[in-house]
Amino acid sequence: MAALKLAIGNKNYSSWSMRPWLALRANDIPFVETLIPLYTDDPADKEQILSFSRAGKVPVLVDGDVTVWDSLAIIEYIAERYPEKKLWPDDVAARAHARSVCAEMHSGFVPLRSECGMNLHRPIRPVALSAEAKANVARIEEIWRECRTRFGAKGPFLFGSFCAADAMYAPVVHRFRTYAIEVAPDTKAYMETMMALPAFQEWTRDGLAETLVIAKFEDA
Repeated sequence: MAALKLAIGNKNYSSWSMRPWLALRANDIPFVETLIPLYTDDPADKEQILSFSRAGKVPVLVDGDVTVWDSLAIIEYIAERYPEKKLWPDDVAARAHARSVCAEMHSGFVPLRSECGMNLHRPIRPVALSAEAKANVARIEEIWRECRTRFGAKGPFLFGSFCAADAMYAPVVHRFRTYAIEVAPDTKAYMETMMALPAFQEWTRDGLAETLVIAKFEDA
């Protein structure tokens, strides 16, 4: 069986690429990684992205003659392709809750994304957040706390064992840390759990080793 192929962007900056990459790596699912530099002036980079998907964006997963793009769609496909990995909780209520918080992450939190872009190279220091971004932080803390309280009794992750929800919220852990955002002790504990995950550490090391600098992401 041919290995899965995952096209991703710069690990230092690409939060959307991190999500399905982490879902695969943390579950020991073999795949071939293709890193395509984003926001360069080289037209070959854009053409390479288009060769994976006409949507023109990464991440993109290729499984034989099946192509899946968009982080959440890829995670859903992985969950169906490898049901034994249990990327979604077994319990119906927990699974519904996990899908809901993943969808909220997928479509929301725009102020936090805009004001605290993912940038692993950035020195750790706070920024002045807007009221909207602060509300995003409070809502994310609420989500994590509720998941842990209701469904996390059997392990340290949001639903006990590592699952799709942890993958979807992983870049937020980097944002909270990089921008020195003040959070509650239970939020810090969950962040420490994620940062101790070998796959999370691997992505972080790779991102820090990158040398490409995108100027527009270095202003904050």
